[in-house]
Amino acid sequence: MDGNWKRQLDALRDDLERRGDPAAWVKEVDAAHASVRYAHFSVRGPVFGVAVQDPAAGPGWRLLKPVTDGMPQMARDGLNSHLFFTAKDDTEDRAVRRELLAAVAVLDREPVNEVEACGVRYRVVRGDEFTRSDDDGGLEPPRPTDPEPVEPSWDRQARDTPYREIGFALDPEHTEGPMEGALKLALRDFSYTGSRYPARMRADSERAVRTHPDIVLLPAGFTVAEHEEQGWRPLTRLAPTPHAARRSLYNGLEEIWAMLYQYDDAKKARYAKAAEEYRALGRADEFRVDDRLFRICRIERMIRMGPDGPETPRPSDHDEYGPMKIHPTMDEDGTVHYE
Repeated sequence: MDGNWKRQLDALRDDLERRGDPAAWVKEVDAAHASVRYAHFSVRGPVFGVAVQDPAAGPGWRLLKPVTDGMPQMARDGLNSHLFFTAKDDTEDRAVRRELLAAVAVLDREPVNEVEACGVRYRVVRGDEFTRSDDDGGLEPPRPTDPEPVEPSWDRQARDTPYREIGFALDPEHTEGPMEGALKLALRDFSYTGSRYPARMRADSERAVRTHPDIVLLPAGFTVAEHEEQGWRPLTRLAPTPHAARRSLYNGLEEIWAMLYQYDDAKKARYAKAAEEYRALGRADEFRVDDRLFRICRIERMIRMGPDGPETPRPSDHDEYGPMKIHPTMDEDGTVHYE
């Protein structure tokens, strides 16, 4: 650790002491305990979202869409829809609508990672997911200080707690405390290594360390994982709270998996009963059904930042499909044409 980083970590500790916030101290202790018990890191791979730089909100970048998509084109499609519905529902100004629809037209045709409309920059951004594990390979569960909904619901139709990262400022200078500062220090030089990754991916990763050296850590997410012979396999997309992930496990056990995988009547009844047993436990982060073991796991994510802002998708990032027209045509008056 060089002297500059030592000074930065000391400053973070001093700031924590000045604040005198008991909740911040508890969170810091929680993170310290996790760093000891779950000392090993595993990279899950890239994820993608959308950031915006709006001069009206200041010079920095903020997240517009959660960084949870598995492919760049999924994030581009999300941006396409955002701009389309902004033009449709949020303005009566024909000139504004023209600019928004021009950006939509570009996204319909080209796999671009940035568009601009009305002086606002919209960018598809790239992050990396990683998990922590213990010496036995067990993935870290939610921490006691991870936020939960005030009134948790098990209803499948319940509105999820919004992702905390929507509107999140991508400011590499902001750090919550010494443990987060130490993690950012450790991640600065992180790149893909080993034969598991193709040469192009390794080269892109090494290049990103130079072009985007700063790190922003996003709020933690949560998923359901199943233990298999080779390790833990994620089953659900990232959820904003531990309870949202628990509800995904409950819904899977209760009915969804039976429909997806065509369980016979006996297995369907067994899993439905297990779902109610799991729900009755309240905040359980591990559960067994038959010979299957499920765990609610904590997922962390980082975004690399450079002089011009957050990193965009790399050439080696994979897309299974390309851009296409995903909404009907709209004219500058806001009339939608379905033919």
